Amino acid sequence: MAALTALVLVIAYFVAKPSSQPSLVPLEKSIAVLPFKNDSGDSTNVYLINGLLESTLNNLQKIQDLRVISRTSSEKYRNTDKSIPEIGKELNVSYFVEGSGQKIGNEILLNIQLIEAGTDKHLWAKQYKREITSIFELQQEIAISIAAEINAIITPEEQNLIQKQPTNNLEAYDYFLKGQNEYIKATDEGYRMAIGYFEKAIDLDPEFAKAHAGMAICYYFLDLFKEEKQYLAELNNHSDKALLYDPKLDDALLSKALYYLNNKEFVQAVPYLEKALEYNPNSAQVINMLSNFYANYSPNTEKYLEYALKGLQLNVAAYDSVTTSYLYLHLSNALIQTGFVEEALKYVDISLDYNPWNPFSKYVKAYMLYGKNHDWDETRGLVLTEWKKDTTRLDILQDLAKAYYFNRDFDSAHYYYAKFIKLREAAELDIYRQENATIAFVFEKVGKVDKAKEYFSDYLEFISNDQSIYKNLALSVYYAHHDDFDKALHYLELFSEEENYMYWVVLFPYDPLTDKIKDLPEHKRLMKKIEDKFWENHRRLRETLESKGLLEATSLVIRKE
Repeated sequence: MAALTALVLVIAYFVAKPSSQPSLVPLEKSIAVLPFKNDSGDSTNVYLINGLLESTLNNLQKIQDLRVISRTSSEKYRNTDKSIPEIGKELNVSYFVEGSGQKIGNEILLNIQLIEAGTDKHLWAKQYKREITSIFELQQEIAISIAAEINAIITPEEQNLIQKQPTNNLEAYDYFLKGQNEYIKATDEGYRMAIGYFEKAIDLDPEFAKAHAGMAICYYFLDLFKEEKQYLAELNNHSDKALLYDPKLDDALLSKALYYLNNKEFVQAVPYLEKALEYNPNSAQVINMLSNFYANYSPNTEKYLEYALKGLQLNVAAYDSVTTSYLYLHLSNALIQTGFVEEALKYVDISLDYNPWNPFSKYVKAYMLYGKNHDWDETRGLVLTEWKKDTTRLDILQDLAKAYYFNRDFDSAHYYYAKFIKLREAAELDIYRQENATIAFVFEKVGKVDKAKEYFSDYLEFISNDQSIYKNLALSVYYAHHDDFDKALHYLELFSEEENYMYWVVLFPYDPLTDKIKDLPEHKRLMKKIEDKFWENHRRLRETLESKGLLEATSLVIRKE
C-alpha cells in the first residue's frame, strides 16, 4: 500500500510509554542524566550548569557499551515530584546521574551522584571543586568515573574522543555554552540567539569546531519547514569548517548531513549520519534521521526497523501525547513492513492509547489487520469508516479504491478512483503517480480505454525514472498487463534478487494487473522465491535484532505489567 509506506515523512523521533503500555526490559548498562540543579543564587550561571550537564551527557553517549537516554527525555523531569524508581520505570534505565553545582568566583563546585534506578540506592557520590580553567578535565573525569562505576568498557578510541579539548580559549567556550543554552529551547528565537553567541565564540577561536557545527545546525532548523531555503550557504560553510577542524566530531558530521537533507541530496547525507553514529552511538537525533531516511527516501525495511527500535530505546519520554501517538505509529509502520504483524498491531494500539483521534492510526490498523485476518470485507469496512470522517483525505481515498480493486470489484474501485482523481487534479497535486497503473486498469475495465492509455503512459514514465528497489517489480507489472510476458518475467527475476522489501509485496501477491501471467510456472516460481526470501529475511532480522538487544525471544523487548 503506497499510502502506508509514505505515512510518516515528517516523523523523526520515537518515545515511550503511557500507563497502559507494556514496559521495556531495562538493559544492564542503561543510564539517564537528570537535569543538573543550579545551587547558586545567581540565575545567570544556569547556562554553565546546563553546559556541564550537556558535556557529561555527550561524553557518556560516546561509549558504545552504554545506552544513554536523550536529554530531551530526561528534561521532562526537571521539576518532577516522581520518585527515582518511577522515573526509572518510565525511562527504562538501570542508573541515574544527578548533579548540582555553582560557580564561586573563578571556581566550580559540583556534586555528582550515581543512583540505582530500581532501588533509589546511591552507589557513588563525589564533590568536585575546580578552577574554571580545569573545566574540560572536570567534564572528562566525571564521565569516565561514572562509566567505571557501572563497569562500562571504554575503548581507546572512545577515550580519545572524550578527552579531546574543544577549544583552548575559555572565553570562547563560555560563549559557546551560552549559545548551547539558547539552542536547546528549540525555538526560532533561541536558534537566532544561539547563532549570535556561536559567532562570538568563533571570533575568539576561528577553529572552534563545535561552535561552527552549532551554527550550522541552527541554520538547518531555521530553514527546516521553509519551501525556499535562506541559509543553505551558511549551513554548508559552517559544516565544512566544523569538519575541517574536527573530522571526528559527531555534530560536525551531523551538520554536513543536514546540509544535504535541506538541499534535497538525501543519499549524500547517509555516510555522514552513519559516521556521526560511529562516534556517538547514542545519538537519538542521528538514529531517528536514519530511520526516517530508510523509511522514505531510500526504502530499506531492515534498516528502517532497526533504527526505529534504537530510537525508541534512547528517546523514551520526550513529547506530548499527540506527538507520541504519531511516533508509535511510525514504529508500528516499521514493524508491519518487516512482517512483525502482532507487534505492529500492539504498537498501533499504543498509538491510539495516546491519542484515540489520531487520523492515521485506525486507517493503518485496517491494513495491519488484513495481514492478520486476510479479510477484505473487514479491511474495506474499516477504511471506509475512516474516509467518511474526512472525505478530503486523498491517502485514504486511493487505498479505499484499491481495496475494491484487489477484490476485483472494478465498478466500486472506479467510483472511488474518480473521486480521487477529481480531488487530486483540483488541488494540482503531483502525488501517487505510482498508483496510475492501477487507476488505468480500472478505467480500462469500465470501458474508458483512452483515459486508461493516458494513465498507463504516465505510470511508465514515472517508474522508468524510479531509483528505488521497487522499479523492476513495477516494470514487471506493467509489461505483464501489456502482454510482453518475457519482459514481465525478466523484471520480476531482477526484483527477486532484491533484499529488504516491504511486507505488502508478499501480502498482496496477486495484483489484477498480473492476471495474465499469474498461472505461468515461471511466475509462480518467482513469486514463491520472493515470498520465501521475505520470510527468511524476517527470520534473520529477528535473530539479528535479538542479538543486539532490540528484540527478545519472539517479541519486542517488552513484558506485561
